[in-house]
Amino acid sequence: MNLKQFEKVAHRAFEEIPQEYREGVDGLTVRAEALPHPLHPDIYTMGMCLTESYPSDWMGPDTTRSVVVLYHGSFEALAELDPSFDWKEQLWETLTHELRHHLESLANEDGLEGVDYALEESFKRFEGEEFDPLYFQSGDSMGRGIYQVEEDFYLEQVWTEKDFESAALVHFWWHGRRYRIPRPEDLGDVHFVLVEGVDVGPGALELVLLRRRSGLRGLRDLVRGRPMEVLESEVQAELLEEAE
Repeated sequence: MNLKQFEKVAHRAFEEIPQEYREGVDGLTVRAEALPHPLHPDIYTMGMCLTESYPSDWMGPDTTRSVVVLYHGSFEALAELDPSFDWKEQLWETLTHELRHHLESLANEDGLEGVDYALEESFKRFEGEEFDPLYFQSGDSMGRGIYQVEEDFYLEQVWTEKDFESAALVHFWWHGRRYRIPRPEDLGDVHFVLVEGVDVGPGALELVLLRRRSGLRGLRDLVRGRPMEVLESEVQAELLEEAE
């Protein structure tokens, strides 16, 4: 899709979004250039929400104004990397993503920034770089101890050293079904267990086993700058029962 076609499709999609979700947005700008990630190859910024707030005792569309920017060159670069790249679908997802930034600015929230941080740290992890072992907690909370980062899900379990060593199996529930897996050999501080055999759609499911540390031990490790021991493993889950 060339620049002229992209601009036409983008503005049409922008106008199709209900006005209530565009309140305080002054418009859409399409830039020709690509915006590559400064450190990671094949990663591009597809859009941005440029927001400016004006001094006021209250926040709202009259004091918080935004412009959504789309980078045609980034779309073009990703399309060259992926033959199945769907221009219209990615354009729509980028538009709604950036508009959510604006709406959260109106509400003085930063939830999406947390999701973006989780995605960035997830990418570092799978590239073998240093990453925040608790990045998943910045994703969307789906309930107590359940987090979603894009299409992937994380189930958090906290274990004491004693309970972990005495357990032979690890149990968990997913969508009304109870599963079990063999207990990993080591707990570590954070242990990511990629679980196979559970239907989670296009994404992945990971159990995240966390070591419970006493307040004193946690403070001591923080002062000493002790890094977390992060482990990873993969296992096949066994279905035990379904909820009645």
